[in-house]
Amino acid sequence: QVQLVESGGGLVQSGGSLRLSCAASGRTISDLKMGWFRQALGKEREFVAAITPSGDRTFYRDPVKGRFTISRDNAKNTVDLQMNSLKPEDTAIYYCVGGVLTVASWDFWGQGTQVTVSS
Repeated sequence: QVQLVESGGGLVQSGGSLRLSCAASGRTISDLKMGWFRQALGKEREFVAAITPSGDRTFYRDPVKGRFTISRDNAKNTVDLQMNSLKPEDTAIYYCVGGVLTVASWDFWGQGTQVTVSS
C-alpha cells in the first residue's frame, strides 16, 4: 500500500507559479506510474499529468501543455508538478495519484491540496 501526501498548494495571482509536491510512503514508487488529477468545485475530477515509472515519458491534458511539468525522484519517493502561467480555470483541488503501469486505473490517491488562482 502507498500513502501519498500532497503539499505546495495555495493562493496565487493569475500568471503566477506554484510547485506541488507529493511524498510517498509505505513502499517504493519506482515501479508505479504517477500522476496528478484535479477537481474544481462542481465539476468532475479530471486528469492533469502523468509520468512513467522511469520518468522517460510524460503526458498532459491539452489545456496545461507547455505550462505544467511533472517530474519524479524515485530515490526520494517524490513526484512534483511545476505549474507556470496559472489561470483562474486552474483553480481546483489537486490530487497525487499512483498506479500499476499495465493497468488503466489509478489505485493510490492522496487527500488533495487546494490551488486557487485569482484573476
